Amino acid sequence: MQMVHERSGGSSTFTQETFDDLGTPLADVTFVVVDLETTGGAPAGSEITEVGAVKVRGGQVLGEFQTLLRPSTPIPAFITVLTGITNAMVVEAPRITTVLPQFLEFARGSVLVAHNAGFDVSFLKAAAQETGHPWPSFAVLDTVRLARQLVHKDEAPNHKLASLARLFGASTTPDHRALHDARATVDVLHGLIERVGNLGVHTLEELQSYSSRVSSAQRRKRFLAEAMPSKPGVYVFRDGGGAPLYVGTATDLRRRTLTYFTASETRRRMAEMVGLAESLTPIVCETALEASVRELRLIAEHKPRYNRRSRHPEKAVWVRLTDEAFPRLSVVRSLKDRDVGAQYAGPFGSRRSAEAAITALHEVVPLRQCTRRLSARSPGSDACVLLEIGRCGGPCIGVQSPADYAEVTRRAGQVLTGRTTDAVGALRDRLDELAAQERFEEARTLRDRMMALVRATARSQRLRPLTETPQLIAARRGENGGWELVCVRHGRLAGATVSPRGADPLPYVAALRETADVVRPGAGHGGPHGSDGGPLAALPEETELVLRWLESPGVRLVDLDGEWTCPVGGAGASRAELETRASSWADDAPPGGAPAMPRPLDRPVGALPA
Repeated sequence: MQMVHERSGGSSTFTQETFDDLGTPLADVTFVVVDLETTGGAPAGSEITEVGAVKVRGGQVLGEFQTLLRPSTPIPAFITVLTGITNAMVVEAPRITTVLPQFLEFARGSVLVAHNAGFDVSFLKAAAQETGHPWPSFAVLDTVRLARQLVHKDEAPNHKLASLARLFGASTTPDHRALHDARATVDVLHGLIERVGNLGVHTLEELQSYSSRVSSAQRRKRFLAEAMPSKPGVYVFRDGGGAPLYVGTATDLRRRTLTYFTASETRRRMAEMVGLAESLTPIVCETALEASVRELRLIAEHKPRYNRRSRHPEKAVWVRLTDEAFPRLSVVRSLKDRDVGAQYAGPFGSRRSAEAAITALHEVVPLRQCTRRLSARSPGSDACVLLEIGRCGGPCIGVQSPADYAEVTRRAGQVLTGRTTDAVGALRDRLDELAAQERFEEARTLRDRMMALVRATARSQRLRPLTETPQLIAARRGENGGWELVCVRHGRLAGATVSPRGADPLPYVAALRETADVVRPGAGHGGPHGSDGGPLAALPEETELVLRWLESPGVRLVDLDGEWTCPVGGAGASRAELETRASSWADDAPPGGAPAMPRPLDRPVGALPA
């Protein structure tokens, strides 16, 4: 027995099969509410014995579908007791190979709804695979999941279909027959939709992602995101006074910002931020790199309270050799223009890590550690204990000549600028000695100090060449053809553009060269603007972002003014060696594997194909 009935006007014009296009009003959505009876509890070893479905839109029933099916094996007795479907009833019923195409045509272009949808959909998908029919990309709603969000224990003892049907006054009593249960589920669905409608949920996407964790205030502010463009860029949530609350990036601004108003956003602080937000500003960007850089700059400038990273670049510090007759190591908060060519390491994330690095360097290089200014012409008369234990040559009392101390300074400068092989070798011997004596705590302390030094020297050695390069223009194929073009000046992103697919990119390169920001050279760090109003060299995080992009697959170097080199045997190699050795020691939290080495971009400079 088979029954298919559709009322006049039942053909659906709803074609959304995924949630990529958001904001479809519920009144315009066609739902097909389906229920199955089966010979068992899972598709493996069980078959469908009955299908019942009701098609509805805007609260109106458009059609119904019902049929028994003949399984390939007898129906178990306990299933007959539960459903009332006997073997005699299905003797002349069609097979699934006949019924499934008819059901798929009935449900085409609709959203499938079921009570405990995972069960019904799994059987339908298994039947499609068995019969060789492709499974359409149906959007699926589960009334059980919605009910768990909306129906409390004091209203119904549980979330079974029978309990919910009584609660919502369903016109059909569910009795484990497919069409009856589907009709009851329709009434439950309408009751649930009415409840969420009172909470501000009026679209398909909102219904599918509804969660009681999402406050009504969040849902009411969804309109802020609906006005966003579907383009890549940066978004800024602002409070009533226009102050930035949070800055983020997205490849699709509208799609990303909509998630802040649905259950997919689970961070409590973000819900609090949305509650305070009164506006949402989009900043459309040509490339993902430009968006990431703009995000960093905005966070550094405004310090939005709900951003956790990159808010305080001014806390970064460097270790440098002082400019005096007998140089010593000093922690500085910024590098000035006069520090171009200076010997320094960094940036360090904190003063504590910088001081740890200084302690490590003092282990292998006998620099003076006193802070008073010394003169070669008038040495003092008192020396500290470091001279007695051989950790200092005593320039303070004239024991060590300026020429001898210059050799010590040269060795320290080599370490700071990334030539760490000798220093790491000496520390390796010391670490092996401590480990052999089972003095693991001391060894770990020494290792951590040396790691702080080597990581910072590797970082500065990696950043310095790009910050000293007056201009670099590079290109990478865009995802949709054409080229992403980037201009970097002294480590700062000075400009970016995209050449269209099929167009000659060289005119775009020429235009980028002429319109990119003029950037003043610096020592790798500075404020956002110099005294003349022009931008200084970039913050280290920006230069690192640019470097990662330049080292990504497919990047071509188009134009280079100056020299840009990445040493193969620099501090990065020492860092990798030290981290590998450290990971073999007993430790509660050993360092991870060695990072990938920075590599030169050895691509020819020249023209790009269209």
